Amino acid sequence: MNHIRRGAGKPLLLLHGIGGSWRSWQTIIEDLAAERQVIAVDLPGFGNTPPLAGPVTIGTLADAVTAFLREQNLLGIDAVGSSMGARLVLELARRGGVLGAVVSLDPGGFWQGWEIPVFYHSVAVSTKLVRALQPVMPFLTGNAVTRTALFAQFSAHPWQLPAHVALDEMRSFAHAPSFDELLDNLAYGEVQQGAPAGSIHAPLVIGWGRQDRVCLTRQAPRALEKFPDARLYWFENCGHFPQWDQPAETVRLILAATAGQNFRDADIARQPTGAVIKKQVSVVAVAAGVAALMLGSLWLLGRKRAS
Repeated sequence: MNHIRRGAGKPLLLLHGIGGSWRSWQTIIEDLAAERQVIAVDLPGFGNTPPLAGPVTIGTLADAVTAFLREQNLLGIDAVGSSMGARLVLELARRGGVLGAVVSLDPGGFWQGWEIPVFYHSVAVSTKLVRALQPVMPFLTGNAVTRTALFAQFSAHPWQLPAHVALDEMRSFAHAPSFDELLDNLAYGEVQQGAPAGSIHAPLVIGWGRQDRVCLTRQAPRALEKFPDARLYWFENCGHFPQWDQPAETVRLILAATAGQNFRDADIARQPTGAVIKKQVSVVAVAAGVAALMLGSLWLLGRKRAS
């Protein structure tokens, strides 16, 4: 399993979301590495790790991560997961004996009813568009307006996302061989099992963005029902990826939670002294970005038909 290591100290595992890679953590990895030895992996079928030989499910990915940790003598490591990776760390915590303290950021798998096809089709359509737009992706991610249109579903303020981080994510989404199979399984496959109260003894924190448009906020109480030993933390002004929208706050939460601190939410959410709140992109700019993406899609489709 391809992975990178940064920093020194007590090990900390990072597991990315569907379509991502270890680079999905670029916005916080160096700050975490100032305190911990960070190990960020490319899960099988993503980044530079080959796909699994058999089915791609949360269960088989959990088996693969467990085998990796055993090989690296890292069983019991503290872990952080994002999106699909957040569901994965919950599954590993449920199994017991694999992880230590766990932070799960906006986990998937707690949708119900109409939320399931909305999740599946919105992500599937977005991914097809991302694949079609690969020839012009450097331009689209390098422009704040079109970057906003690309990441509007995933971020509360995507114009602030660094262009190189956005491009890396779009490249990873487009070239992940296990993406389609795993997306189908996440939506329509195995249902996430819970862990009875008192069965998880290490710290377990579930973080959720108030403006998450992928895993809706109504799903957070369901996650707590299945994992009653967990503590819920809300990120304000934050979409599906807290490490993108609130990186400093995310680092504070991870370090406090994995250290077993009895922290106050207000201390984690504090604004640094002298912090400047950036002006949001106007609705007109967002609309222009969406229009540009649609025109780009039509242009590519026309080229394909012409050839």
